[in-house]
Amino acid sequence: MDLGIENKIVFVSAGSQGLGKAIALGFQAEGARVAICARNAESLRQTQQELQAVDGREVLAIEADVSVPAALANAVQTVQSTWGAIDILINNAGGPPAGGHDSISDQQWQQGFELTVQSAVRLTNLVLPGMKAAGWGRIVNVSSVSVKQPMANMLLSNSLRLAVLGWAKTLSTELAPHGILVNTVCPGWTETNRVTGLLDAKATAANTSAEQVKQTITNSIPMGRMGQPEEIANAVLFLASAGASFVTGTALAVDGGAAQTF
Repeated sequence: MDLGIENKIVFVSAGSQGLGKAIALGFQAEGARVAICARNAESLRQTQQELQAVDGREVLAIEADVSVPAALANAVQTVQSTWGAIDILINNAGGPPAGGHDSISDQQWQQGFELTVQSAVRLTNLVLPGMKAAGWGRIVNVSSVSVKQPMANMLLSNSLRLAVLGWAKTLSTELAPHGILVNTVCPGWTETNRVTGLLDAKATAANTSAEQVKQTITNSIPMGRMGQPEEIANAVLFLASAGASFVTGTALAVDGGAAQTF
């Protein structure tokens, strides 16, 4: 299937590692013009080189913290002044820290809001004028299956990602007449560095091993394993493609069948 995204200008936030990196690699392989941002300069540089090695085409790599408004504005301006208006926006950010109600401070709530909610809203606001002028656009938010089935000890993620989902659904109806589609991909347990950290934290809290925690989790997944970053990227690429022309306002779980709601 031709995804119809060759030479489309794509911006992937938090694109230097994990799911963001896998998504950026997928777009690069499909012939899109890929720009990424991330906080860590060294990781950003390494990922830029890896992406460019796919086919030799230029990749824009911009150092930016997605929770800082000025950094986002600079990143988008850099892409627009170099290549033109952004066609496809992938709203991705590292998740807020784990914890329950009694362990989360007011400051952590605010930081989580800036990271998870406001980063998506601000980036979207920055790219919308160009998409509206073109009469075409794709906005895909990378969320979590916790919006369908909350996860224990993940209060910030469970709460704030639902806020993004409500915003995205509402926005999708506003933007549909402009030819701009807004969708959300909701990964389940996927083998990334962030998940490794969560497994270690769960193991410490339960006084057991990370491998035992992982086995317990995989036992709860009908497919009997965790996902791979590339499998999440494939779902994102479809929703960003020309083939998804009648799909908007949806939240797609990519979780091996683990969520008990649909």
